[in-house]
Amino acid sequence: MSTHKCGWCLGDDLYEAYHDHEWGVPLHDDHLLFEFLVLETFQAGLSWITILRKRENFRVAFDHFDYKKIALYTDTKKEALLQDAGIIRNKLKVNATITNAQAFMKIQEEFGSFDAYIWKFVDFTPIQNSWKDYKEAPANTALSDAISKDLKKRGFKFVGTTVMYAFMQAIGMVNDHATTCFRYNEVALLK
Repeated sequence: MSTHKCGWCLGDDLYEAYHDHEWGVPLHDDHLLFEFLVLETFQAGLSWITILRKRENFRVAFDHFDYKKIALYTDTKKEALLQDAGIIRNKLKVNATITNAQAFMKIQEEFGSFDAYIWKFVDFTPIQNSWKDYKEAPANTALSDAISKDLKKRGFKFVGTTVMYAFMQAIGMVNDHATTCFRYNEVALLK
C-alpha cells in the first residue's frame, strides 16, 4: 500500500522523512525555531534538500544552534566556519546568522520568547490552506511580506518574504501539505 505524499519530497529518503515527521508541524520551542531560521536563511537561493543533507554538519558547526553562543562568535570562529566544507560557506550568510542570533535575543527580551513574537502573526493558530497539489502553494504571501519587513526592521538579514514563507511552512504556521497528502489532516489537528 502506498501513502500519498506531497510531490516535492518524493524519491529521496531524507526528504521524505523530513516531510513525514517535521514539515508543517507547529513548533513553539525557541531553540528549534532558531534552528529553522538559520537553515532557511542558508537555503536562500539553494534547494532545501541541499540544506537537509548538510543539517548535521550545520548543527555541529553552529554549536547545536545555540543562539547565545552564536551571538558572541568572533572573527576567528567566522573564519573557521568559512573553511568548513560541511556547510554552505557563504560569508554573508555566516555573518547574517550571527546578526540574527543577536536580534533573536532582543525579540526574546521584548516578547518573552521568539515563539510569542512569531506566532502572534497568525494569532497563535496555524493557517490551514487547502491545495490539491503542492505546486499551488505560493512562494510568498502578504503575511510573509509583513513578517519579513518587521524582522528586517529589527535588524535580521536574509529574511526576505520567500525565505519567511518557507520558514512559516517549516514551523507549521501554515499547513501547506496537499489535501491529498496523508499528513494534511494529521498536521491540521496540531496547534
